[in-house]
Amino acid sequence: MPKLINQYQNLLLEAGCDEAGRGCYAGPVFAAAVILPKNFYHPLLNDSKQLTETQRDLLAPIIKDAAISWAVAQQSAAEIDASNILKAAIKCMHLSLDQLKPKAKFIAIDGNRFYAYKKVPHQTIIKGDGQYANIAAASILAKTARDTWMQMLHEQYPQYGWNKNKGYGTAAHRAAIARYGLCFEHRKSFKILPPQLSLL
Repeated sequence: MPKLINQYQNLLLEAGCDEAGRGCYAGPVFAAAVILPKNFYHPLLNDSKQLTETQRDLLAPIIKDAAISWAVAQQSAAEIDASNILKAAIKCMHLSLDQLKPKAKFIAIDGNRFYAYKKVPHQTIIKGDGQYANIAAASILAKTARDTWMQMLHEQYPQYGWNKNKGYGTAAHRAAIARYGLCFEHRKSFKILPPQLSLL
């Protein structure tokens, strides 16, 4: 596994930002912001999508213990529907940045879309979670927080199998929607109902 670059630039206190759950049918979108020490290194650290659940669960407390500052935020399915998923995901990042102490003086964001946060300079980086340690750390904290939340929601809505699919549009999840319909935690603005059910 290649060693990640610690951060995008070295002059200012930098937070890495990433989100989890943007493409899901159900549940909140989560985002995290992480400021790591410049000498932070862990051999497993990588984009959360490249790690197993066990590896993510191992790394999350290590990241939290080592970080100068970290925070996680979420936007619910209803909040996503009220705006859109891009705006909700970026708002999550802003909310996580709000919580950092000390505050970030520079922000490195996974992806290619971001709205300026106050007057803090930022850089978007496509596939940044596989290149920079602070963005990878944020991806892991966002993903583990969201997975824990979806496990909790599974207890309320076991018919959808969210303990396994985490709200993503798997075949089993789509079959459960066809059988049981949508629940409160589904994102109604997403086109997830089969055409024959949309008239019910």
